[in-house]
Amino acid sequence: MKKPIKNMELLAPAGNLEKLKYAFAYGADAVYCGIPDFSLRVRINSFTKEDLIEAVEYTHKLKKKIYITLNIYAHNEHLQKVEEHLKFLKKLNIDGVILSDPGILQLVKKYLPRVDIHLSTQANATNWQAVKFWGEQGVSRIVLAREVTLEEIKEIKKHSASWRTKMELEYFVHGAMCMSYSGRCILSKWVSGRSANLGDCSQPCRWGYRVAQNVERETQKLEVVDNQKRFGMKLEEDQHGTYFFNSYDLNLISHLEELRKAGVESFKIEGRAKSAYYVSIVTRAYRQVLNNLGDQKILKEQQKELQKLTNRGYTEGFIFGQDPEHNFSGENFGADVKFVGEIKGAEKNLNIVKVHNELHLKDKVEVITPEGNLKIKIVKIFDHKMQEVQSAHGGHQNDYFIEFDIILKERDLLRIIK
Repeated sequence: MKKPIKNMELLAPAGNLEKLKYAFAYGADAVYCGIPDFSLRVRINSFTKEDLIEAVEYTHKLKKKIYITLNIYAHNEHLQKVEEHLKFLKKLNIDGVILSDPGILQLVKKYLPRVDIHLSTQANATNWQAVKFWGEQGVSRIVLAREVTLEEIKEIKKHSASWRTKMELEYFVHGAMCMSYSGRCILSKWVSGRSANLGDCSQPCRWGYRVAQNVERETQKLEVVDNQKRFGMKLEEDQHGTYFFNSYDLNLISHLEELRKAGVESFKIEGRAKSAYYVSIVTRAYRQVLNNLGDQKILKEQQKELQKLTNRGYTEGFIFGQDPEHNFSGENFGADVKFVGEIKGAEKNLNIVKVHNELHLKDKVEVITPEGNLKIKIVKIFDHKMQEVQSAHGGHQNDYFIEFDIILKERDLLRIIK
C-alpha cells in the first residue's frame, strides 16, 4: 500500500481496541474513539481506560494519531466526571480531543492546554464566521456539519487563509446519515427515553412502523406503532401517504479530489458501532482511492467493494446542495458475499481463525487483505480440539485451525461468495 499523501488524513472509527488495530492495518492515518460515558457511543462500545492506554501506545508505535471523543452535550451532573476523565487523559499522549459542548471546551483548555481541540460535527459549524469564532476559542480543527456544501467549504477555506492561526477542516465522507441536523435530535429521547445527545440513540427514525388502528376513518387520522410495539403515535395521512425519515448511507468516494481542492484535510468515516470487517473494507477503499486520485480503474474497483457491504443505499448527502435521498422501504442492499471470519495468526501450515458465520469445506472463499482480494481454497478444517470437521461455526469463543492452499496473515479477513 502506498504512503499516505501529505495533508490528506484518512480518519477511521474505532469502536473498540481490536477495530482500532484493523483500521490501521487497512490504511487509516488516524482513529477516533472514546469511553462510553462521554463519546456519543454508549452502546456497542467496550473501550475502557486500560484500553485507551494500550490504544495510544499502539497508535504511536505506528506513528499514527489518535483522537479522543468527548462530544456529548453535558448537563451539570456530567461535569465532575468529565473533569476526572480529563485528569486521566492528561497522563496519556493523545493527539486531540473531539468535543461539541462549550463547557467541556473550557475544561479541556484547563486540563489539556497543549492538546489539539477538534470541534465535533454535533456543534453544527456551517459558515465561515462560526468557524472563525471557534478558532478564537482555541479550536484547531472543525468537523464541518454534514449539511455544508462543497461551495461552502471553498468559501470557508478562502476566508481562513487570512486568519492568524491555521484552521484544519474535516468532513464526513462515508457512513450513516442522521435524519436530524448533524445528529442534534430529540426523537430518541422522546420515544424511548434514550438521549442521542448523550450517546444513547435508539434510532427510531429507522424503525419499521405499521398502522395500529384507524382512529378516525373519515379524516384518515391513524395511529401507528413500531414493529416491536415500543412506541406509538397518532398522525394524519395526506394524498402522498405517511412516511418516516431513514436516510441512505453517505458515500463520497467519487468526490475526494473535489473535497481536497475545496480545502478538506481530514476525510472521516462514520462507524464506531460497525464491525471490524466493515471498518476494514471502507478504510481500505478510501485509502486506495486517496492514494491514487484520478485513477478511474481503482475508483471503480473500490466502489464495487463498498457495494458489497450491507447498506441502506448510498447518497452524496448535501455536498452539492441537494437534500439526501431517503430509504422509505427499510430495505438493505449488498452483493452476494458473506463475512465469515478473521485470521488471528498461523501455526505451521494451519491458520488460526475466529469464525463469525458458517464456513464449509466446499465453500468458495475469498480472502480480504490490506492490498487486495484473493480467491483461496479450504484444504482441511480442525476444531479447537484438533479434530477434523467438515464445517466451522460462529457464536462461541473457540477458534478453528484451517489449512488453506496458502498461509494467510493476521488480520486478513474471510468471506464466502454465495
